[in-house]
Amino acid sequence: MNTILHITQRQQWEQAQLTGIYRGDTLDSEGFIHCSTPLQVIKVANTLFRNQQELVLLGIDSDKVQEEIRYEGIEGGECFPHIYGSLNIDAVFKVIDFEAGKDGKFQLPEEFKNLN
Repeated sequence: MNTILHITQRQQWEQAQLTGIYRGDTLDSEGFIHCSTPLQVIKVANTLFRNQQELVLLGIDSDKVQEEIRYEGIEGGECFPHIYGSLNIDAVFKVIDFEAGKDGKFQLPEEFKNLN
């Protein structure tokens, strides 16, 4: 299994469970859903999600994603996985609460350590 991760608001994920499809907050505006590898997600969380509450971290089996996934570079050359379409929720194998520690920083949960 190839794992990619996505951070979202709990409310968005709960809505997706009702409809069976997850669109995220960037599919309409940017054309894709931002994701990260397990090695990238903490840097993303600490940069973009600081001081946010009610977050969940989705573990996604990229082999089960029905839409195209492209690994695309940003400044500095690092490539991030982007899902070009809605995410079928049956590709999500794990959902965990994702909150910063007392120091305000996120840590990679044990469940996602040592994944591809």
